[in-house]
Amino acid sequence: MELFRYKKPIPLMSKAKIFFTLSLVAVLASWVLIFAKGFNYGIDFAGGTLVQVKYEGKAPIDKVREAIKKSKIFEGASVNYFGSDDEVVIKVRTSSKKLGTDIGDEARKLLANTGKFEIRRVDMVGPKVGNELREKGLMALVLAIAGILLYVSFRFEWRFAIASVLALVHDISIAMGALVLFNVEVNLDILAALLTILGYSLNDTIIVFDRIREGLTTVKSTNLADIIDESVTRTLSRTTLTSLTTFFVVLTLFLMGGEIIHGFSFTLLVGIVVGTYSSIFIASPLLMMMGFDVENYRKKLADKKRREQEKEKMRAMYEQGTV
Repeated sequence: MELFRYKKPIPLMSKAKIFFTLSLVAVLASWVLIFAKGFNYGIDFAGGTLVQVKYEGKAPIDKVREAIKKSKIFEGASVNYFGSDDEVVIKVRTSSKKLGTDIGDEARKLLANTGKFEIRRVDMVGPKVGNELREKGLMALVLAIAGILLYVSFRFEWRFAIASVLALVHDISIAMGALVLFNVEVNLDILAALLTILGYSLNDTIIVFDRIREGLTTVKSTNLADIIDESVTRTLSRTTLTSLTTFFVVLTLFLMGGEIIHGFSFTLLVGIVVGTYSSIFIASPLLMMMGFDVENYRKKLADKKRREQEKEKMRAMYEQGTV
C-alpha cells in the first residue's frame, strides 16, 4: 500500500484537456470503425450453424474443407482451427428451412474419411432468433445506461449523473471499437462482457465521485480542480490496486482460458483499462466542463442542514409539550 500512497495531491486536472481530447479522438475513431467496417456477428446474432470437431492428433483441415464442399447444408461454410491444431470449427449461415436436419449426423457422414474425431458441439440459431437476440442485447445496454443515470441522479446530483453516463458511453464505445478493429466475433458472451464493463466502470466512478463529494465539504479550497485533484489522489491507491488485481485475473483467463472465452476475456481486458482511465480522466473533468459550482453546492448543503436542524428542534419542542 505504501507504494501507491501519495502525500501531496497530483495535479491531474491540469492535463484534463489533453486527456479529454485523446479520448474524444479514440471514441470518434471507434464509431468510424463500427460504421465503416461493422461487427463480426457470431451465430448468436447473425443466425447459422456451428459444428466443433476434435480430432485425435492434428486436424486435416484441407480434407475437412474438401468434404464440407460436397454438402448443400454446409454450402459457403468456413472451416478454421479452434484454439489448437487438433480442433476445427465449421461455421455456416443457414436458413430456417435447414434447421430440421440433424447437423451433427450430417457432419459425421461428411467427415467419416478424414480421420478419428468426435463432434464436441453443435449450435444452430435461426435468422429471426438472431435478429431478436441482437435487438434485445441492444435494449439491455440502453436500459442499463438509463438505470445508471437515474441511480446516480438520485444518489448524487444531475451533473454527476451526466458525467458518469458520458464516461460509460466512452468506455463502451472504445470497447466496441476494439472488437471491430481486432475482428472479434460478437456473440452473447461479448454482450455479457459489455454489461460487465458498465458495472465495473460505474463502480470505479462512484468511488471517485464519493471522494469528490466528501472533498467538497472537507477541502478548504473553492477551486473545483483542486478539490478533484486531492480527492482523486486519495482514492488512487485503491483504484490502482483493485484495477491491477482484476486485470491480472482476466489476463490469466485470456491467456489460458481457451478459445471459447477468448472474446469475452479480451473485451473485459479493454474495459478494465478504459474504465479505470475514464473514472479519473473523463468523469471528473466533465464536472468542471459542466460548470459545477462549489460555493453554490456548499450553500445548498448548509441550507439543507439548517432545515434538518429546525425540524429536529420543532420535533423536540413538540415532544416536550412546549409547542
